[in-house]
Amino acid sequence: MSYTNASHPVDLESSKLSFDEFRDLIIADYRLAVESRQVSLLGRKEVLTGKAKFGIFGDGKELAQIALSKVFADGDWRSGYYRDQTMALALGFTNVYQFFSQLYATPDLDIEPASGGRQMNCHFSTQLLNEKGEWLNQTQQKNSASDISTTGGQMARAVGLGLASKHYRDNESLSYLQYFSKNGNEVVFCNIGNASTSEGVFWESINAIGVKQIPVVVSIWDDGYGISVPNEVQTTKSNISQVLQGFQTDEHGVGLEIFRVRGWDYAGLCEVYKKAADLAREQHKPCIIHVYELTQPQGHSTSGSHERYKNSERLTWEDEFDCNKQMREWMLSSGIASEETLSALENEAKQHVRAEQRRAWSDYQQVLQKDFEQAVSLLGAINDERIEMPLKTLQSLSEYSLHEIYANVRRALRELRGENVAGKSALLNWYNAQQTINQDRYNDFLFSNTTQSPLLVDTVQPEYAADSGVVDGREILNACFRENFAKDSRLVAFGEDVGQIGDVNQGFAGLQEQFGVERIFDTGIRESTIIGKGMGLAMRGLRPIAEIQYLDYLIYALPVLSDDLASLSYRTKGRQKAPLIIRTRGHRLEGVWHSGSPMSVLLGALRGIHVCVPRNMTQAAGMYNMLLKSDEPALVVECLNGYRLKEKMPENVSEFTVPLGVAEIVREGSDITVVSYGSTLRIVQEAAMELEKLGISLEIVDAQYLMPFDRNKICAKSLKKTNKLLVVDEDFPGGASAYLSSQILEAQGGYYSLDSQPKTLTAKAHRPPYGSDGDYFTKPSLDDVVETVYAMMNESNPQKYPSIY
Repeated sequence: MSYTNASHPVDLESSKLSFDEFRDLIIADYRLAVESRQVSLLGRKEVLTGKAKFGIFGDGKELAQIALSKVFADGDWRSGYYRDQTMALALGFTNVYQFFSQLYATPDLDIEPASGGRQMNCHFSTQLLNEKGEWLNQTQQKNSASDISTTGGQMARAVGLGLASKHYRDNESLSYLQYFSKNGNEVVFCNIGNASTSEGVFWESINAIGVKQIPVVVSIWDDGYGISVPNEVQTTKSNISQVLQGFQTDEHGVGLEIFRVRGWDYAGLCEVYKKAADLAREQHKPCIIHVYELTQPQGHSTSGSHERYKNSERLTWEDEFDCNKQMREWMLSSGIASEETLSALENEAKQHVRAEQRRAWSDYQQVLQKDFEQAVSLLGAINDERIEMPLKTLQSLSEYSLHEIYANVRRALRELRGENVAGKSALLNWYNAQQTINQDRYNDFLFSNTTQSPLLVDTVQPEYAADSGVVDGREILNACFRENFAKDSRLVAFGEDVGQIGDVNQGFAGLQEQFGVERIFDTGIRESTIIGKGMGLAMRGLRPIAEIQYLDYLIYALPVLSDDLASLSYRTKGRQKAPLIIRTRGHRLEGVWHSGSPMSVLLGALRGIHVCVPRNMTQAAGMYNMLLKSDEPALVVECLNGYRLKEKMPENVSEFTVPLGVAEIVREGSDITVVSYGSTLRIVQEAAMELEKLGISLEIVDAQYLMPFDRNKICAKSLKKTNKLLVVDEDFPGGASAYLSSQILEAQGGYYSLDSQPKTLTAKAHRPPYGSDGDYFTKPSLDDVVETVYAMMNESNPQKYPSIY
C-alpha cells in the first residue's frame, strides 16, 4: 500500500515483531481510527439535536495522527489545533467520555480535565501543575499545550517549546531542572491545517525554527480546503511543500527536512514519522511533514455542509480515498483481518462510543441536577402566586441547564422585591452561596493564583548608602539584570538587538559577553514568535524575558498575547502557566508610526497579563525583581525618554521590589488629585510647580500598574481629601484615561467624594505628527495640564481663580 513521496529517502527498520504481534498492532490502530470516526459522526448529531452548541472534529485525519502518536514519547510536547482528536485519543490527552463531556461544556475538571468546560470540543491540554501551582514532572508524561482557536496560533508557542530542548541540552547549568527535560531529548509536534499555512505566524515560526534548528516536527494536514476555499486560492502552486522547498537543507545551507506523504497511506505515514522524530530527537533537526490527500467527510464544522462547495467528483474521490476505508481494504487484501473480524470490531467501536456518549450526557445532567433540585425545592416552599411561573418553567425542563435554573431563580427574587415573604430569605441565601460555586465554575483563574503569586511577594524597599552613585537610569536596569542573571541560570533574554549590542537603550549592554549567546541573544524581526518563544520557554520551566523593541510593535504580536498567553491560566482552570516577562518601551514617542501609547488596545486585549508602567528605571527594576520572584505573565513598559535621566543606584538593585498593583502618592497636595503614569507623570510633576505659583496644590498619584490597578485604593483616599479628579494620559481619548476613571469612580467608589465633574486629559484622537512641535500640539503638555487644572478650580471658585482666557 505504501506510496510515500518524501523529499529524502526513508528506510523502514526491520521489524522485531512476530506476525501475530504485528497483526494485533494493526487491528488496534484500526479500532482507534474507527472509534475516533464514530466520535466525529455522533458528535455532529449531538450538536444538531441541540445537546451541544457547536462541534468541530478531526474526521479524515485518523491514520496520520495514529502514525504520529507512535513516535510521541514521554516528555514530548504537542502544540496542535482543533483537528487532533485521534492523536489526543491515542496519547491519552482525552478519552471518548471526556471528549463528549467537553462537547457538552461540563463545568467539572474531574470530568472534563482539559478546561473544566471552558473550551469548545477538540481543544486539548494536559495538567502541568499540581493543586499548589507547582510544576509536575513533564518528563514522566506526554504534554500538550492548551489549544486555541486562532488559526496558526499554535505555531508561535511551538518555537519556544522546542527551543527549551536546545537550552536543556546545551546548557549544563540547567541540568538540575530534571522535571522539564532529559538532556533535551524532547520533540515538539506542531500540527496545522493546510489553509492556516497562509497565516503570517506560520512563516514567522518556520523561519525561526530553521534559524535556531529547533527540534520541532510540523505536520500539515492537507484536505484541500480551508472551509470552502480550495488550495488554489490558498497557496501558490496549490502545494505547500513545494512552496516550502527553499527551507530544505541542501548544499546552500542548513534548514529543515521536508517530507510529503499521502494521508491514507498507513505504512508510509508510520515510516515518515519514525524518520522525522528520530532526526528531531537525536540531531535537533526540524522537520515538516506535508500530509496530503486527506479528506474531511463532514465538512469544516457543524455550522455548515461541505456539499455546498465540493463538486460531485471531489465528493466521490473523498469517499474512495477516505483513510479509514483505505486501511480497511488494505487489511482485507493483505490478510491481516477478515471481513467478519472487522465488522465485529466496527460494531463494538460504535457501541462503545455510543455508551460513553450517553454516560457523558448523563453525568453532565447530574452535575446540574443538584442545582435544579435545590432551586425547585426552595421555590416550591414559597407560597406566593408570583412564584408559580418561574417554578413551573423549571419543572417543565426535560433537560437541565444552569442558565435556565438561575434565570428563573433571579426572576422569582425580582418578583418578591421589597417584601418579606416566607421562604424568600432561604432562597436568597442559597442563591448568594451558589454564586461562589458558579464563580469557580466559570470565572476563576484569570491568573494562576499559586503560592508564587506576585501578590505574595514581600515588599522590599530600595536601599541607598551615603555615597550611592547617581547614574543614568539605563545603568540601574543593567545592574538589575546582571545580578539576576548571575544568581538564576533559568533566565534568558532575547529580542531584536538585545544580544550583541545589549538592546537599543543598553539595558543588556555587556551581558551577552558575560553570560553567553545561549542566554542573551538576538532574534529577527518577528514579534509573534518572540512572544511565542517566550511563552513556550516559560511553560517548560525557564524564566524568559522577551523584548519587543517598541511598544507600538507589540501590536504585531497581539493574537499570541491575547488569545494564547493572556487566557492560558483561565482556559486551563489553573492547570497550566507561562510566567513570561515581556519588556518594551514607549511613552512620548514622536511620529505617526512611533506614537508609543496604544494602552487602551492593551487594556482591552491583555486581561490575564499584568501591565506595569514604571515612571523611571528604578521603579522598573523593582518591578522586574518582583516578577522574577513570582510566576505570572507581565508586560513592563519602560519610559523611552528616561534611560539617560539621572537616578541613584540602589545598593540592593536585584532585591528590592515594587508591590504589584500598588499606586503611590508622589506629591502630596490639597486641591485636586491628578492620576497619571509613565513619562506623562513627569509632565504633571513639572506642571505642579507652575500651579503652585497660581495657588493650586496638586496631589499626584502614580498608578505604577494598570492591571491590577491601585489595589489599596490610594486614589479614592486622595479624593476624600481633594474632592476633585483629573486623569492625565497620552493614550487616545476614551482609552486608558477612561479605564482609570472607571476604576477610581466606580470600583473604588470615588464618585461619592467629588464636588465637581471629573476630567480626563489625553492625546488627540489622531496619531501624533513627527517632531517635537507635533508632540506639543497632540499630546498633553505642561501648559495643557496647568490650564486644565486651573479651569477645574475656576469652575469651583471663579472669584479666587478668574478665567485665564
